[in-house]
Amino acid sequence: MLVDTKTSTTLSHEGQGTILNNNKTPENLHPFPAVENKDEWALCERPSRDEAEAAVRTLIKWIGDNPDREGLLDTPKRVVRAYEDLYHGYREDPSAPLARTFEEVNGYKDMVLLRDVEFYSACEHHMVPFFGKAHIAYYPRNGVVGLSKLARVIDTFARRLQTQETLTSQIMDAIETTLAPRGVALLIEAEHMCMSMRGVQKKGVSTVTSSFTGVFENDIEKQNRFMTLVGER
Repeated sequence: MLVDTKTSTTLSHEGQGTILNNNKTPENLHPFPAVENKDEWALCERPSRDEAEAAVRTLIKWIGDNPDREGLLDTPKRVVRAYEDLYHGYREDPSAPLARTFEEVNGYKDMVLLRDVEFYSACEHHMVPFFGKAHIAYYPRNGVVGLSKLARVIDTFARRLQTQETLTSQIMDAIETTLAPRGVALLIEAEHMCMSMRGVQKKGVSTVTSSFTGVFENDIEKQNRFMTLVGER
């Protein structure tokens, strides 16, 4: 089964059950809060909204602009609201979309591939965007998940401060731990604005990371088939 997501619509947000901390292993699982507006999901003590807006005002002053001029007067509020949307992944449980599987697939056991899943994230080193496409495949064991669910897992982890390497590992860990398929393959290609806009300033450079488990890791023909289908060979 091959799914091309080039025309996919915006993903909705989910968050129940448990949440996976933003590190390189799935070992630190803790309960996701059942009551809204609680901060148990946060990795540290969160400041108030007023404090967050004041921090934005300070940064505006630091770069040499006036936060009290007309064009910037409401910018601190807008930035804080934007951050709530851009980093919604901290509030979400990456395993929740994978909780339900379907076994009525007429015995289908071959590869399921989602290709060209667009994502947007932010570099944890400079807090500027990186974005690109993820290609993910798995061999089912006992059932398949809904086609949008793998894309939701990618989105949950992408909407956190990340490195591309960590993003790759976290997506793989969540699928391996929750779905337990016979094998998972993941390839991510992205452009990093911290490399395009600043520093070396090289536009259009694509960074590629990949990971294979199970039958993909042990069978080079299955790896090659995956790479061919995603257009890398």
